[in-house]
Amino acid sequence: MIIREFRLSDLKRVVEIEEMSFDEPYPPSILKDVFNLGAGFLVAQQDNIILGYIIFWIRFEDEGHIISLAVDKKHRRNSVGKKLLGMAIQMFQKFKMKNIKLEVRSENKGAIKFYKTMGFHEEKIMSGYYEDGEDAVVMNLSLEKER
Repeated sequence: MIIREFRLSDLKRVVEIEEMSFDEPYPPSILKDVFNLGAGFLVAQQDNIILGYIIFWIRFEDEGHIISLAVDKKHRRNSVGKKLLGMAIQMFQKFKMKNIKLEVRSENKGAIKFYKTMGFHEEKIMSGYYEDGEDAVVMNLSLEKER
């Protein structure tokens, strides 16, 4: 498996993974716009098949933000998400980010557990964050070295 930068030719497959993964998937136009605006956008590929992707952004001067991370259902629990997130974290470290934040549906216990295993902790709840009214758990990973 390789982790590489997203190409527009990957869009159809990324949309498939997005739609199988989320109740409120981003439409193709948004995914294309995010790419065109210069967000970090990586895919995991094996044997010319896209297994998953991650989109991330530098939100503030010292804070990164994970916009979306998804893996094809057939390839979950095979370290695809871990490798994608690990590569994004390395890129944030390269740019000297101090924190990484993300939002996850409060009912998505599997994702919350995954992020915790990657070092994130729950910071707060945002009530009614999603269009359907579900709350979001805001999670944070500090990249500052302990002194």
